[in-house]
Amino acid sequence: MANDPSLQDPLLALRRAIAAGSLPTPTTSPELSEQSATDDLAKATHLYFQNPLPHSIPLSTPTRFVSASSDSAVDLRSIFFAWQKKDVAIPEYIASAQELNESLKQKERKDGEDEEEKVQNLVFVERLDLITWLEGASDDSEYIKPLEGVSAAAAASAAAQAQASANIASGAAGGVSAVPSAPGATAQAGGAQHGRAAKVIDPRLQEIYNGERKMGDRNSVLRGIKPTDFSHVRKTAETFLGRNRSRTGQYPPGTKPGTKPQAMVPAPSAGLSQPRKGSSKTQDPIILLSPSASSLIRMSNVRSFLQDGVFVPPDHPTLSMPSSNILYISRPLRTLSDPSSSTSRAVGPSRKPTRFILVDSTANFRPDYWSRLVAVFTTGQTWQFKSYKWTSPPELFKHATGIYVGWRGEETPREVRGWGRGVQSFGVERWDEKGATQGAGRWRDREIVEGIWTAIEEGMKLRGWGSK
Repeated sequence: MANDPSLQDPLLALRRAIAAGSLPTPTTSPELSEQSATDDLAKATHLYFQNPLPHSIPLSTPTRFVSASSDSAVDLRSIFFAWQKKDVAIPEYIASAQELNESLKQKERKDGEDEEEKVQNLVFVERLDLITWLEGASDDSEYIKPLEGVSAAAAASAAAQAQASANIASGAAGGVSAVPSAPGATAQAGGAQHGRAAKVIDPRLQEIYNGERKMGDRNSVLRGIKPTDFSHVRKTAETFLGRNRSRTGQYPPGTKPGTKPQAMVPAPSAGLSQPRKGSSKTQDPIILLSPSASSLIRMSNVRSFLQDGVFVPPDHPTLSMPSSNILYISRPLRTLSDPSSSTSRAVGPSRKPTRFILVDSTANFRPDYWSRLVAVFTTGQTWQFKSYKWTSPPELFKHATGIYVGWRGEETPREVRGWGRGVQSFGVERWDEKGATQGAGRWRDREIVEGIWTAIEEGMKLRGWGSK
């Protein structure tokens, strides 16, 4: 072992231990015992390796890994610490390194030590390169120097291969390169004479193999050490993108896009109500949809359902998610007057429609918006109401009409039935792709939609909406 530099090298010893699945044990002495074994790198002084032979290496030993930031060799303690923290995020890795350095400062240094023990914090690129090399995904590293005693042999082999390639290119070798024989090739030839034929590789083919470049798999090429979940980015982006989308509703009535409006109108996500010309007390009624993925009525299909009277599954490929988290549906009120109108009269052909606001989140709700809530679509799941002003379903449906939409023929959930008469249940026909494409089978949807609007308007009238 003393004559083999590869066995004494800390980096190769750690790489072999990782490949064998037997990590070295930090100890407080060169020998391994129950008293000397520890998990604290601040107390440990050595790493005890089991493979290929039991031996220990001091943690302060410099390695062949040279950091570009400090232009100095990184010690074994920093290398082993980086491997232990390979799966943590960068901020956590930096914080752990600072904590370990504080512990090392407090530890009593042995007599004769001039330098203070310290864990070197590797930058992201260096740490990633080191972990990739230790895992065996890459055999080369720009930060690891060649092992002494091996580089000379490698250089001689490379020179011999270069000379052989030159002979082939010039034709001096007759089109076949003279491949340098590897150590033990003579022994293999001798073994072939004793009965077992040795495997013979065509010299030209061997030369091609020598010139191949190892590509690796996608993990080694991309140098990824763990998968990253970016699903939270979509939620964050929606908050900002919703404010910047230019929609028709951002312009005052009578103003076309591209013309300069008389007054600045906030974007839909900045507030749920937009001012109307000639009316300063307009209160558009609000309908809240369920954000549950199991809901049959969602933002993607609610306009087709409540405005056009046709039910389409919310995840149908013909539908597209709205670019904003707010929708508008205008509809004349049949059973009561519009609060924006100064008089209350019967429904007629010239009746001004009322604009309803549909949202599936209360993120932009102000306290005064709750007085404009007229209906809540629910699936029977109480978590939907956690962000509401009234979190109790019985109390909520005293202030707004509850709407449950399920499949026709299926029983209404027990939770919905338990909430009493404040929730109206409706059933739509199951979706038939063939019948829907032929324009048949959805004639009952209009009847269901009219029933829903009737329930909403009756609830508005019961709560005095027409007299507000």
